[in-house]
Amino acid sequence: MPDILFHYERVNPTSWAYLSSLLMVALFFKFNRVWSVRNFDLLLLISLAPGLLLVQWAWENLGIAENALEIEHLGFLWLFAAGGLLLVRLLLDSAMVRRPLLEPNLNAAGLMCLGGSLLFFLMANVVTGKPSPGDLSPARQAEVIRAEGESEAESDETQTNSFATDGPGFWLLYSQPRILTQKIIAGAPSEELDTPAQRDEQEYRIREATTRVMAILSHTMIVAGLIVVGHWHFSSITAGIAAATMYLMLPYTALWTGSPQHALPASLLVWAIVFYRYPLLAGMMVGLASGTIYYPAFLLPLWCSFYWHRGVKRFVTGFLLMIVILVITLAFTSTSSEMFFDHLLQMFGLRLPATADLGGVWKTWSPVYRFPILAAFVALSISFAIWPLQKNLGALISGSAAIMLGAQFWHAYNGGVFIAWYLPLLLLTIFRPNLEDSVALTRVAEGWWSARSRAKSQAGQT
Repeated sequence: MPDILFHYERVNPTSWAYLSSLLMVALFFKFNRVWSVRNFDLLLLISLAPGLLLVQWAWENLGIAENALEIEHLGFLWLFAAGGLLLVRLLLDSAMVRRPLLEPNLNAAGLMCLGGSLLFFLMANVVTGKPSPGDLSPARQAEVIRAEGESEAESDETQTNSFATDGPGFWLLYSQPRILTQKIIAGAPSEELDTPAQRDEQEYRIREATTRVMAILSHTMIVAGLIVVGHWHFSSITAGIAAATMYLMLPYTALWTGSPQHALPASLLVWAIVFYRYPLLAGMMVGLASGTIYYPAFLLPLWCSFYWHRGVKRFVTGFLLMIVILVITLAFTSTSSEMFFDHLLQMFGLRLPATADLGGVWKTWSPVYRFPILAAFVALSISFAIWPLQKNLGALISGSAAIMLGAQFWHAYNGGVFIAWYLPLLLLTIFRPNLEDSVALTRVAEGWWSARSRAKSQAGQT
């Protein structure tokens, strides 16, 4: 980045948290309506920053500072409490019928300029930054996965644990960007690498470039999706631009910009909202997100209930179609039937909840308390099938955000920091207008089979 902008230096996370919080207050705080829900939402979003900074500092100083573990635990406790307040806010959103139009303090052109500049700087940080080993692991080639599967039992167990986190969906989505980066980095086919060290170095560079490509694509899809939702479904492109600008402005986005594991599932869920009028495409987006992390599978009761009067068959078909594609992909990356079934169970999370080597608050809390939280989460997911009775687009967005937020409370490894899984949906909930008339029966077109059957029935009656 200093090669592009003279003497440019990155803003450290703490300074960015202060600056971005002040900027968000200046742009979105309603000074003429101090007690409005919008101001309360803004304060809730800003309240996430201290917890994130505590966790980030603790991770950077583990093994250096004596109180790093205590600071980490305090940070996760902060995120736990802030997440609880946000969950209550999302569950009460359906009861907020009055949605007055609250424009930002800056017009759409100014927000677009600010958001575009933020996107440029954040993506430049991704290009010049250094991905973590966890971000690089999903970008492995299928040949590498097969090779690891043929190793000894001890390495098989290690790969199984890693595969449970990465999931086969990551390999499928990374394959095309990997082809492009491999052509750029590897050079001409005639170029030969003499030593294993050189081949390993090239492989690492390809994985690193692939991770950067997926991170940039994911954030770009989130920003574009928020703007499209505001323009198409909210009838206010200003609301979409405001949501996208706030997403880019939050300290969380600056901290975890280069992590596809955070942004990729979020981008798919945003585009599921974009395509909500097309149940087949929406089902494919939710299915693909469930292949990367299995938590979006808990959205099925909510989304099926939304499409119940029209489009539920097409939605389920799209979801199952994408799941089948991911399972086929998993079969190609497995070297034995035993490995395939083990990874299949891990892909869908069909295993007993982990009780050892946990992260987040569960590093110090007893894992026994995860079981009632998990039971409450499952009950919440199922309850969306019957509540609220009349589901509109607003209930669909807020309910999806609530479920993805609820997963943070029982996530075994660093639950609470994966804010991107629900953050774009939360921002759409904050900026949405009244969507009482945006129900599937009026917004979703009749399916081809239903229209054909109805036409035949009418022809038979005449």
